[in-house]
Amino acid sequence: MAAHSLDAYLNSAGGLARLSAHAGRLVKLQRVFEKIAPSYLAASSRVANFKLGRVVIHADSGTVAAKLRQMLPSLLGEFSLEGAEVTEIQIKVQPIHAAMQQKPGGMPRASVSAPAKAGLERLATDLPEDSPLKEALGRLVRNSR
Repeated sequence: MAAHSLDAYLNSAGGLARLSAHAGRLVKLQRVFEKIAPSYLAASSRVANFKLGRVVIHADSGTVAAKLRQMLPSLLGEFSLEGAEVTEIQIKVQPIHAAMQQKPGGMPRASVSAPAKAGLERLATDLPEDSPLKEALGRLVRNSR
């Protein structure tokens, strides 16, 4: 019942109704894309937008984007066979996984085992005080998990 009332609310207001309809079209196009594209490509890309017959697909990497671009004629035909009114497909590289894994604070922290840390600390103590390597090793030991 709660899902039904949410749908009724989203479809009641003019702006929300358009947004809800657009989201529904995107979901349908995504399902068609997952059906017609090879699974290894569908797993690394997704339908991002649809406007005036143009589908925008975001690929996780340049390699996936290049392969999808090679398949554009067949993808267009397959979308049509599935009843989607698609006249153009645009492929963009949008690596979501890399962005999600990157920490907001900058570089990811290095993972160094306790024995390796001890060895690095011993090496750093044997180096001259003004050595750039000594400074770098100290930072590595301090910033590693």
